[in-house]
Amino acid sequence: MKQIIEDLKNPDALPEKTAKVNVVQTHISVVFVADSFIYKIKKPVDFGFLDFSTLEKRKHYCHQEVVLNRRLARDLYLDVLPVTLVKGKYTLTGQDGEPVEYAVKMKRIPDDRLMKSLFKTGQITSEHLAEIAKVLSEFHSSAGTSPEIAQYAEPEKFKINTDENFQQVQGHCGLTLSKQQFRDIQAYTNDFYKTHRDLFFKRIEGGRIRDCHGDLHMEHVCLMTGLPIIDCIEFNERFRYSDAIADIAFLLMDLEFHGGINDARVLWNHYKILSKEEDVDHLLKFYKVYRAFVRGKVNGFQIDDPAIGDAEKAEAVQRAQSYFNLAHDYIT
Repeated sequence: MKQIIEDLKNPDALPEKTAKVNVVQTHISVVFVADSFIYKIKKPVDFGFLDFSTLEKRKHYCHQEVVLNRRLARDLYLDVLPVTLVKGKYTLTGQDGEPVEYAVKMKRIPDDRLMKSLFKTGQITSEHLAEIAKVLSEFHSSAGTSPEIAQYAEPEKFKINTDENFQQVQGHCGLTLSKQQFRDIQAYTNDFYKTHRDLFFKRIEGGRIRDCHGDLHMEHVCLMTGLPIIDCIEFNERFRYSDAIADIAFLLMDLEFHGGINDARVLWNHYKILSKEEDVDHLLKFYKVYRAFVRGKVNGFQIDDPAIGDAEKAEAVQRAQSYFNLAHDYIT
């Protein structure tokens, strides 16, 4: 992967002309940002909940990423391209050769139109929040549902997700979160399943469980024509098949994480009216805790990524700590 990254930094290795190529890494992807397009390669990792360990799996999930994201960003997701080795150099130019990796090709979104960027500069308006609520409410009401999808919101099924989170974070106790925070959040979560068991089934009976986005935070909402929303979960259905409240909770949590408490309140008020949501405050809090914990977990994963430098790892630890602090604040 290291040599692929080095070679694809070269503008000549990309299919469209570009003056420069910037590389951004996450715990699961390497993203090559060109002037007009983005090319995203999946890392050969296996976290249990996500398995990109073989080339065939990475190819499959690249295609899934395109198909699923076209639901909310139809014009941005363009194709899946092979990475080939030509004359000793890796390339995305489509030249003959055996594919060694695959890349999702997307149109590049202006960074200054991302919700996170506009929020930082104080440009998020009530009109923006109303539009986001409308897009998400319509998406959730029309997204696929079935008995198979709905079962993922049963308490025993959803507990698989939270149990997995606790298991995967336990080794980072003392670094990204304290042992007391871990115990408190785990106790709150497990108690919620017992004391609000009927609520999960009420949501299922009400048809609220849908094939959702699954990773709905501010970096994925684009405040431009059509309000595209990108980067849904493609690699694990149990993270995407969820209560619509679990989806919107992610974005509300992210706003609150960045200090947008009033914006989160406005967004939620618009959304719950459009979606006819009532008496779900306890459930919304539960899913906010879950979402903050997940963000703490995935930032913590970067500690063990050999492709990420020490400075980036230190930043990831700080971000993880902040998300775990928020998860704990919700319950105290």
